[in-house]
Amino acid sequence: MAGNNDVMKGNPPGILLIRSMRGKDWSLKTYKYVVLLITFIAYTSYHASRKPSSIVKSVLHPHPFLNITVSNPWPMGPVFIKNETLVPIDLVHSKKKGWEPFNDEDGTSKLGEIDVAFLACYSIGMYVAGHLGDSLDLRLFLTTGMIGSGIFVGLFGMGYFWKIHAFWFYLLMQMVAGLFQATGWPSVVAVIGNWFGKRKRGLIMGIWNAHTSVGNISGSLMAAGVLEHGWGWSFIVPGAFIFFAGIIVYLLLPAYPEDVGFPCPNRPSSVEDLSATNDEEAQTVKENMVENGHDNVRRPGSGNRRSVGLLDACLIPGVIPFALCLFFSKLVAYTFLYWLPFYLSRTAIGGEYVSVKSAGNLSALFDVGGIVGGILAGHLSDKLDARATTAASFMYAAIPSMLLYRKYGSASKLMNILLMMIAGLFVNGPYALITTAVSADLGTHSSLRGDSRALATVTAIIDGTGSMGAALGPLLTGFLSTKGWDAVFIMLVVGALSAGLLLSRLVVSELSEKFSKRLPYGQHNSGGSASQPLLSDQK
Repeated sequence: MAGNNDVMKGNPPGILLIRSMRGKDWSLKTYKYVVLLITFIAYTSYHASRKPSSIVKSVLHPHPFLNITVSNPWPMGPVFIKNETLVPIDLVHSKKKGWEPFNDEDGTSKLGEIDVAFLACYSIGMYVAGHLGDSLDLRLFLTTGMIGSGIFVGLFGMGYFWKIHAFWFYLLMQMVAGLFQATGWPSVVAVIGNWFGKRKRGLIMGIWNAHTSVGNISGSLMAAGVLEHGWGWSFIVPGAFIFFAGIIVYLLLPAYPEDVGFPCPNRPSSVEDLSATNDEEAQTVKENMVENGHDNVRRPGSGNRRSVGLLDACLIPGVIPFALCLFFSKLVAYTFLYWLPFYLSRTAIGGEYVSVKSAGNLSALFDVGGIVGGILAGHLSDKLDARATTAASFMYAAIPSMLLYRKYGSASKLMNILLMMIAGLFVNGPYALITTAVSADLGTHSSLRGDSRALATVTAIIDGTGSMGAALGPLLTGFLSTKGWDAVFIMLVVGALSAGLLLSRLVVSELSEKFSKRLPYGQHNSGGSASQPLLSDQK
């Protein structure tokens, strides 16, 4: 029975309870659906808890025009809630004077510093979290990060009720929250990579990665929906969401197939290739081995596999170029994430200004386009078998889409919505592809020989480097926006162009391989074999 206990020790308590009530285990397919659902909820809550700061910016540092109209938030009410009268106000003497210490002339700079403090700690913590995620029990590690995030996001909001006006308090809350948030992405990508092989990984992860946009949308709606009751609630509600989602992860998420007795799809063993067969075969073999008490297959599971060091992970072909590309890709994406509601509230659309609440609701449509972009990028990269080419193409297409949004987005409400969603599609598409399918591909690269944990480490290197760009973009926006929004959009265009150019070598490699495969026999290079794509497994 020692083998049986070894297999079951990583089992989540909720699954053990369900198994005892049903009298039998779930099938492999059911477990995969459960993993997809739980990790989707988990990272939706992560992004929802990051959104409040962008929603409350215009409350902490108010617009120099008075917001008159109050209405229900979208989708219950109109997307656009206009300011019916535009009355200049004195920020010192008006009742609507914002929140000290963000209501001074340098308020936008302080808001930018708050953002960069969060993202800098998030980025630094990512490198540590990735290695820990490959060394520790992913389920417990993820649970700790989610509960800690919920507590400190909520504490930021409590500053409103405790009437705290010290800048250091809000800075500290964001920094600690950033460290806890760093546990999320390496962990969820590692869990998905553990359960799913490479077949259609781009499409599966493109659909699954909709949690990023769903989190942004739900976070916007939650924060905007309770804003009228006090800006503190805009943090407390999303904080409670991620806290309770962490409890769900603890109860129901199996981090590894081995934890519940199934073979890992990324380990090239004749016995473990059963994961490629149908559910009934895998289920029957698993039950026979466990019931007989002599499961002789080595099951690393939670906590028994050797993790890969940061340097070794960096040497995996393709890791560094994609990490640098994501630096600029996230610079663009996170500038929209943190500053789009603020931009909308300060820009006349069709000759009218929208309210703070409406700007927060409206910004969610950028992420609707992002959902489509993530799925489309994943599907195309699978179909073309060209991750780098797909990502670079999307980044180049993001340049004209952002310029069109800046120039014509203020023409009318319909034009603003349409161009915003198109920009979201091209900006979030490559960001979603690199942080999911590409990271999982590289984390299960053939050079690892299937016996080391590298999924979380590789994901952390790529996303950690990207998060440095995510910190830089909002910080620069805080300063550039005081000089005019054209300067901000120039920064975004330069970032998108740099992201595409950094993948040039990988794009050339992918296209060369595609071209060489189409040549008639005998017209290949004299060396006899076409150049291998950097992301493919070497057969």
